[in-house]
Amino acid sequence: MTAKAYINRIATAVPEHEVHQFYLRYAASMLADDRRRLFERMAGLAGIEHRFSCFAPALDPEGPSADLAGTFRRGAFPGTAARMAMFSEAAPVLAQKAVDGLHLGDDASRVTHLVVTSCTGFSAPGIDLDLVRRCGLPDGIERTMIGFMGCYAAVNALKLARHIVRSDPQARVLLVNIEICTLHLRETTELEKLLSFCLWGDGCAATLVTAEPPGIELDSFRCTVADEQRELMTWDIHDHGFEMVLSGQVPAAVQQALRSHRDDILGGRSPEAIDLWAVHPGGRTILDAVERALNLAPAALEPSREVLRRYGNMSSPTVMFVLEKMLKAPDGQLGCGMSFGPGLTAETMLFRTVS
Repeated sequence: MTAKAYINRIATAVPEHEVHQFYLRYAASMLADDRRRLFERMAGLAGIEHRFSCFAPALDPEGPSADLAGTFRRGAFPGTAARMAMFSEAAPVLAQKAVDGLHLGDDASRVTHLVVTSCTGFSAPGIDLDLVRRCGLPDGIERTMIGFMGCYAAVNALKLARHIVRSDPQARVLLVNIEICTLHLRETTELEKLLSFCLWGDGCAATLVTAEPPGIELDSFRCTVADEQRELMTWDIHDHGFEMVLSGQVPAAVQQALRSHRDDILGGRSPEAIDLWAVHPGGRTILDAVERALNLAPAALEPSREVLRRYGNMSSPTVMFVLEKMLKAPDGQLGCGMSFGPGLTAETMLFRTVS
C-alpha cells in the first residue's frame, strides 16, 4: 500500500519590526493631497492592521529615508545587488526562528529532505545550506530550492513533500517558506503600485511532513492556469529590486477561474462538503472573490482574513499561517487549500485532519 503524507507540525515566524502604519504614512507622503486622500481611503479598506519587516522603519515617515539605517533614501533607493545582500543577511535569521519553533530537538538529525521556497531573494551558497548549519540538520540532507513561483509556492512544496514521502515512507521532509517582501519597496508616485506595496509583509513558515499521523493528511492537488489572464499578475527582476504587477482585475479573474473549475478543484464535491478553507489571503478583494465564486458563508474564510489582518500578504508562507490553525481542528474534517500567483495560477489541494 502506498504511504500517505501528513503535515505533523507547522511553526510560523515574523520579524520584530511592526511597519504597517508607518508605511501607510510613508506611501501617502509620495502623493499630492487629492491623491493622498484617495490612497488613504482605499488603503483603509484593505483589511490589514499589522505587517512586519526585517528592517526597522525610520522615525519620521515623511523624512528623508524609509528605514532607520538610511538604505532607502528618497531619490536614492538601493539597487538589486544591495537588496540581495540584505536578503542574504536577514532571511536565514528569520528562517531559523521558524524552524526553531518546530522544536525538533534531536529529531533534527533525522530530517532527510529540506525544501525551501522563496521569490524575494537569491544567493548561492544559499539559505538551504545556512539552515543546515544553523539548525543542526544532517550534512547529507537532500536539498531542493523552489524559486520565483510567488504566492502559490508553498502548495507546490507540499506537493513535492507528498511525492517524497509516498515514494519513501521513512523520509522526513522539512519545508521552509521564507519571504522578505518589504525588501522590494519602490519609490513611485503611481497610486496602484503604492496600494499594492501596502499589502506585503515579511514572514516564514516551517513545516514537517512525514508518513506518520497525526496531523493534516495531504490528499490531492490540482493546478489551474488562466493563461489568457497571465499579464494581470507578474513578478520581474529589475535594476532596482523586484517589481510586482498586481492588476485590479485579478479578483474578477480568480472568481471566474474558480467558478469554471470548481468541480475539478473540489473533486466533484459541493462547497458545502468542505469543512475547512485554507485560502491564501492575497488581499481582501481576493478573499471576497473566493467567497462569491464558491458561495461560501462569511465565517468560512475567517482564518484567512485573520492572517491578513495580523500579517498582511507574506507571499509563499501566508497560506501556511492559515493551515497552522487547521492542525487544531477535530478529527476527520475535510479541507481545501488554495493559493494564487503569477500566471494567473491557482494551486489547490484537498486535505483531511487526522488525530
